[in-house]
Amino acid sequence: MLITGDREELASAALARIDALHSGLTQIALEGGNLDGIAAEVSRVLGLGVAFTSTDGRVREAALTDDHRTLLETHHLLDPTGRIRVERIGGVPAYMTRVAAGGIDLARLVAVRADEPIPDDDVHALERAAAIAALLITRETAVAAVENKYQGDFLRDLLLRRNVDAAYVAEHASTFGWDLDRPVVVVTAEIDPVLETTPGEEPVSSTQRRQWQERFSAAWRQVGDSLAPGIPSADFSSEVVVLLPLLEAPDAQGGEPVDGHGVVRRAVTAVAGDKGGGRRPFSVGVSRVAHSLDDLPGAYAQARRAVEVGRRVSGGGSTTFFDQLGLHRLIALIPEGPQGDAELRSFVHDVLGSLAESTTEAADLRETLQVLLDTNFNVAEAARLQFFHYNTMRYRVSKLERLLGPLSTDPHLRLDVAVALRVLEITG
Repeated sequence: MLITGDREELASAALARIDALHSGLTQIALEGGNLDGIAAEVSRVLGLGVAFTSTDGRVREAALTDDHRTLLETHHLLDPTGRIRVERIGGVPAYMTRVAAGGIDLARLVAVRADEPIPDDDVHALERAAAIAALLITRETAVAAVENKYQGDFLRDLLLRRNVDAAYVAEHASTFGWDLDRPVVVVTAEIDPVLETTPGEEPVSSTQRRQWQERFSAAWRQVGDSLAPGIPSADFSSEVVVLLPLLEAPDAQGGEPVDGHGVVRRAVTAVAGDKGGGRRPFSVGVSRVAHSLDDLPGAYAQARRAVEVGRRVSGGGSTTFFDQLGLHRLIALIPEGPQGDAELRSFVHDVLGSLAESTTEAADLRETLQVLLDTNFNVAEAARLQFFHYNTMRYRVSKLERLLGPLSTDPHLRLDVAVALRVLEITG
């Protein structure tokens, strides 16, 4: 039990610590400091591990030792990509407070302490630090908004063939710290649309959607910086466009460099994380390799086509590579809308007839038909794959030919049927 003198001594020490922190933070703010400086000062004065993260837990700046990170991992507060699971924080070993200004959520301040809960005096000090951080983030956001718009306009010009002067391009790329003298794949990433709201909930506001987009864009920039220096990235309002380089990012084991597909998969995994903290699902389209600036407009069109077709074929949350689209590229050229949908339905019914119906029997026969096409109408192999007796498969082949025509002998008919099955896969 503490006697009165001990209590006064502890209270005096706490006040001195808070005053020292206040002075340090004020000096950082006046000198135009950043979140890194605030995190270091709070950590030094309060003896805590400190991190500033995005609202979904992606670390922006931190003063964390290896022991602090191990502690977070032990309590399952770090996901495999290093995101702090802010949605799970409460009590030992971490404390979290919002960094907000003007009613807008800007970030999270996370403090880590191993042995016991953080005392109330230090909690008040952390809230004061969060207020200072909000001022700095607001200032940085205003500056970044101008820079991002300038960068976005420049990259959009490159992707739409509006710039042809090499000196102009080189000057601006150097200003932004971008490396454009290497082969890249163009990646376009879009947050999947919210199809419906939960009953009783308000529809998503435009402000909320804008916040999602800004957080999404920041995630891609941060991940790009972690993969290789000088990766161009820009927010085009409804999509984020990134030029990911080939043979620049080592694989997860530190071995040989990886190709464009490998880099894309690493980037997508890092942006998605464990999908916690309110992260939104998104779809990605990836171009073929662009070897020069002249290739970028075509590559951008490929990436946009890939994300569009991927979402139609596989739904949301897909990553689609243009060079793997195959026949779907041609099918997707039919414009969306009532007229295009009617044309696709008409083609399917003209080719498949009753097999296009949504009955169980039609679906069963379509499955057999697809297996036969995949095996080049090798009846024995198709029977084995479907676990049918050979005679049963022969009967099914006869039935299919009565419905569709001489599939086993007419290659042009087989092509039409294969295309119709793919269209049905896309349109449902």
